Amino acid sequence: MSRTLIRGGTIVSMDVQIGDLPHGDVLIDGERIAAIAPNIQADDAQVVDASGTIVIPGLVNAHMHTWQTGLRGVAANWTVIEYFKKMHAGLATLFQPSDIHIANLVGAIHQINCGTTTLADWCHNNPTPAHTDAGIDGLAESGIRAVFFHGSPKPDPKPGQKPFWEVPHPRSEVERLLKTRFASKDGLLSLGLAILGPHYATYEVAVEDFQLAREFGLIASMHCAGATARVPDGWDRLAKAGLLGDNNNIVHGNDLTDAQLRFMLDQGVSFSLTPETEMFQGHGFAITGRLRSMGAQPSLGVDLESCISGDMFTVARMALASQRAFDNAQSKLDHQKLPDTTTISAREALGWITLEGAKMLKMQDRIGSLTPGKQADIVMVRADDLNMMPVHDPVSTVVTQTSLANIDSVWVAGQAKKRHGKLLHSDLLRQQAALGASGQRIMRDLNQLMQNH
Repeated sequence: MSRTLIRGGTIVSMDVQIGDLPHGDVLIDGERIAAIAPNIQADDAQVVDASGTIVIPGLVNAHMHTWQTGLRGVAANWTVIEYFKKMHAGLATLFQPSDIHIANLVGAIHQINCGTTTLADWCHNNPTPAHTDAGIDGLAESGIRAVFFHGSPKPDPKPGQKPFWEVPHPRSEVERLLKTRFASKDGLLSLGLAILGPHYATYEVAVEDFQLAREFGLIASMHCAGATARVPDGWDRLAKAGLLGDNNNIVHGNDLTDAQLRFMLDQGVSFSLTPETEMFQGHGFAITGRLRSMGAQPSLGVDLESCISGDMFTVARMALASQRAFDNAQSKLDHQKLPDTTTISAREALGWITLEGAKMLKMQDRIGSLTPGKQADIVMVRADDLNMMPVHDPVSTVVTQTSLANIDSVWVAGQAKKRHGKLLHSDLLRQQAALGASGQRIMRDLNQLMQNH
């Protein structure tokens, strides 16, 4: 087994037992972290000089529609209602399997470039098994750790077709994927379900989809925000039916009542928030503070690169700043003054994009912290760059100062994916060109379609 010794960095482990080391080493043995200590002797290991860097766990992007990578910026000026019409009923219908493949491939590579080592890829533009397989292939070729959340498209129904909200998740496709693409449990990729839930489907479809996920032991993730709920009392009915559990993940959740949140949290339901897109598109403000008041923490996701950038540090800052703003305003209203100290620490925000993402994906035994025995998903951040130094508190520096330019090195399961600020992925220029050609063709086809109508 190959061994790598990351030597002499400032270590932010996110493990309460290990804590932070102002100057320490991390030993990688194969796929796993073998040891973390102030000084490790490993004469047989390849040494990586980490001086001048902060070493952190790989980030977890808990929700992203990676298939939209080739449409970056297209939705920047759309409300969520425009997005449904122009993306799902428009652009999405023009995707070929090759478009899904190149979007997932380049999108996942970009996540690695930004320091994300685990991606929850919410793929809901897969009208055929070929589209699904192309998306999985793209993730596999990127080298990222990912959960492929298999979803379903949302086009306008054609004459004689049922609308998407009346169509249950395809059992046969789930069975096919579990028998073929996800037959092994040992790889970097695993399967989840991106279901509609009662916000976007009939109650009967929601029940069938919840039962399907539970039957196969899969995480069922669903949106809850945006347009008016299709079944306004759907969550309460699911709760009474005993269908909510710790395999359920809700994305957004902006309009849920406190009573609903409390019940869901009691059942083990997790929440993934995307504060920047939620504010951009009109979902509302993230429920970060409401969850915290109930003793829970969110995971965070990018959501849409068609709308915002794919950088998880920016997502964490957006979540942190917006919730601090709410807390400060509430304190002024209640006490006529600011809080005596800030209500949320930078360390807590870093937890949202590491530990909490791992918990949401039920991978906390493998990722989310630098802990001996866990997978070696590791990021080195250059702390001696112009925008980073001097470092007074490494956690605050990582959360509030870091950008893509500072990501020096990334390992996924012990495999180096980026070194000295450069991605190690081969043939990247050709793949970038293919992504550009894909996005341009889709937009061209849309314009042609509109002209014909």
